[in-house]
Amino acid sequence: QVQVAEAGGGLMQPGGSLRLSCATSITIFDLYAVGWYRQAPGRERELVAEVVDIANTANTDYADSVKGRFTISRDKAENTVNLLMNSLSPDDTAIYYCKIVVRGSRVTVWGRGTQVTVSS
Repeated sequence: QVQVAEAGGGLMQPGGSLRLSCATSITIFDLYAVGWYRQAPGRERELVAEVVDIANTANTDYADSVKGRFTISRDKAENTVNLLMNSLSPDDTAIYYCKIVVRGSRVTVWGRGTQVTVSS
């Protein structure tokens, strides 16, 4: 059973930055894709950023609301896929989830989420 765990959430003031990490129990290069999603209270879960074809082209895509502020990246040394979030605003407050798609089988696994709160 592949396991996924998010880390790095917390409380941040508006304008600040946070770095979330998504760790898995298998090498990230055995993954096809990793996506970061978020769900705010009373709202549906939405895709924030994703990287696909991790072992090759590693193409990335972002929600319009975070373009230019958030960056998704692979870290081979740490075996994580990270989400760097800059210029945070209260609208970014949500639980952030990592979803992985295993290469080949395309099995999907979700993490339990990490809370991000942006408030002064």
